[in-house]
Amino acid sequence: MRTSFVGDLERILGRGRILRNVPLAPLTTMRLGGRADFFFEARTADELCSAVRIARQSDAPHFLLGLGANVVIGDCGFHGLVIRNAARAAHLDAASGRLQAESGAVVYPDLIDMAISAGLSGLEHYVGIPSTVGGALWQNLHFLAPPPKRERTMFIEEVLVEADILSEEGERRRVGVEYFDFGYDHSVLHYRHDVVLSATFQLDPADPRRMRDIARANLQWRSLRHPPLDTEPSVGSIFKKIDGIGAGRLIDQCGLKGATIGGVEVTHRHANIMINRGRGSAADLQALIAYVRRIVERETGYRLETEIDFVGTFAPPTDEPVIFAPRPPGLVTAEELAAKRAATT
Repeated sequence: MRTSFVGDLERILGRGRILRNVPLAPLTTMRLGGRADFFFEARTADELCSAVRIARQSDAPHFLLGLGANVVIGDCGFHGLVIRNAARAAHLDAASGRLQAESGAVVYPDLIDMAISAGLSGLEHYVGIPSTVGGALWQNLHFLAPPPKRERTMFIEEVLVEADILSEEGERRRVGVEYFDFGYDHSVLHYRHDVVLSATFQLDPADPRRMRDIARANLQWRSLRHPPLDTEPSVGSIFKKIDGIGAGRLIDQCGLKGATIGGVEVTHRHANIMINRGRGSAADLQALIAYVRRIVERETGYRLETEIDFVGTFAPPTDEPVIFAPRPPGLVTAEELAAKRAATT
């Protein structure tokens, strides 16, 4: 790696913009992991494009960070350049129903509130999910909606029209929705090193009051199933579905809720979510993931696969023993809520 890329970035983007030895844990939703050797915050799509191009030309290890959901940083940090995407400009054309936003724009509350206030529907289903526009396209953001029946999963691809990208070949171009090869928790971005610079969504006129009702219902539904990130930091769902079976169901079947290694626990709220109890490390998380996989495979025959990204350098997994935390009084689990809903339909 040529460290001259730091000087190249500062010449183009401004002196003092490249920070060194920056803690990354506070910039992720699970609040664990080490430091970045070099750190740059891209404030516009043009800055994002320039930073990625310079890093590529310099063969510098680099990683693009949004809101820090679905990603775990190793305890030993990232030995290269972390580019935090803070390119958040957005423009809404209410007449045409089109919303264009840079890839660092936050889906909720920023874009959703903007759309609802303009009486435009299509994004209100994704309230409460921590994601930038770039992250939404990466993972094909989805949510079981609309309330109250929640009969189908709605995907961000349904409202995407086109996007501007920096391709892995270094070309800045505009692509349509079909380019992304969307699937469940999947897009072309998983196997091509393209970078989303901005995206355009097509929204439909609707009653703002109805959309706010949907948003409130979705927030409540999610809050009962997912731990609050401010008090129970998590990375989101850990494991993928397997053969159409939710990983949480298999983990719960094996009696693994409350399993804790170090400072990381399988939450009683949802068996496929692990939370940082305040002193957790990536090494703790690795050890707990390995333990859960081993038990589930032994008891059910299924080999769980993770759906989160592991970035940076990792220390060996913790060798602390597994203990089981008691279920908090009054907590209603996601499985109990699902059973109650099924009984009333």
